[in-house]
Amino acid sequence: MQVSIACTEQNLRSRSSEDRLCGPRPGPGGGNGGPARAALVPRPPAPAGALRESTGRSTGMKYRNLGKSGLRVSCLGLGTWVTFGSQISDETAEDVLTIAYEHGINLFDTAEVYAAGKAERTLGNILKHKGWRRSSYVITTKIFWGGQAETERGLSRKHIIEEIVRAMTYVINQGLALYWGTSRWGAAEIMEAYSMARQFNLIPPVCEQVEHHLFQREKVEMQLPELYHKIGVGSVTWSPLACGLITSKYDGRLPDTCRASIKGYQWLKDKVQSEDGKKQQAKAMDLLPIAHQLGCTVAQLAIAWCLRSEGVSSVLLGVSSEEQLMEHLGSLQVLSQLTPQMVMEIDGLLGNKSHSKK
Repeated sequence: MQVSIACTEQNLRSRSSEDRLCGPRPGPGGGNGGPARAALVPRPPAPAGALRESTGRSTGMKYRNLGKSGLRVSCLGLGTWVTFGSQISDETAEDVLTIAYEHGINLFDTAEVYAAGKAERTLGNILKHKGWRRSSYVITTKIFWGGQAETERGLSRKHIIEEIVRAMTYVINQGLALYWGTSRWGAAEIMEAYSMARQFNLIPPVCEQVEHHLFQREKVEMQLPELYHKIGVGSVTWSPLACGLITSKYDGRLPDTCRASIKGYQWLKDKVQSEDGKKQQAKAMDLLPIAHQLGCTVAQLAIAWCLRSEGVSSVLLGVSSEEQLMEHLGSLQVLSQLTPQMVMEIDGLLGNKSHSKK
């Protein structure tokens, strides 16, 4: 089962090759958290010879429809941006993927551009090795950048599609994917694609993949709910921790193991060290009293906060270790404790709640 994501943005074609690979805005997959303090989900022991299913029955994983389609996806997904084929070894990637699957995560996100194609290959090799039933998990991948040649980039039919809606319908009719969605499209563009699909009896998109965290709120809170209710387009969100800014891991320094220290991520290093970045880190630490009240980490609180947004089908996690994954899975327990009063308190501390411009 696969969802293909058509990725586009007004200034994509004008970016340098390094920018297209790395920024300046962070990509899907989320941020890394600090050490867990509470609300952790223990890894259940596997019976000898048993093949663990991605059911989430013993871990509290919740499942939601992808938009208003019939596809059920775990409310937490696992992203491969930065990590697979780059930041972590293939062995660590397999360990992380295995734990994610055993804890009920059934949505794995990648893209042809991640690690210049290595992330897709790493994910594919692991899934082949694990031998899990193909029907038990969902893979989402993104298309736009495929190589350096002019015929390997963009959305042309030579690369993948010529006229997006018509060609995505063809891809699905051929069995190459079962659903399709968009990534970083504007609300008007998504509505145009939906209208074209309805006019010509084609298949419309079911989801939009979008950046969403405590400091990036407007699109998910003000634009996408209307699309969800009107045409059934849900959200798959990424970077719930703003590439680690919403944790205590930077704390005025740059650890050697963090993604801001990776070659090619100078934009993230600049962000961390900027005045705006420092203010956001300070704001995130203002949430500590609420986190302590709930018995969780700020990272877990931030992920739970993303999960409670209307129309969000799944929040993609980006982790570089088993410990980080276990901490982030603890956000499922925090979600059930996140009351409307606490959400209002968080809005008051952040001071950036989205408001209608009408």
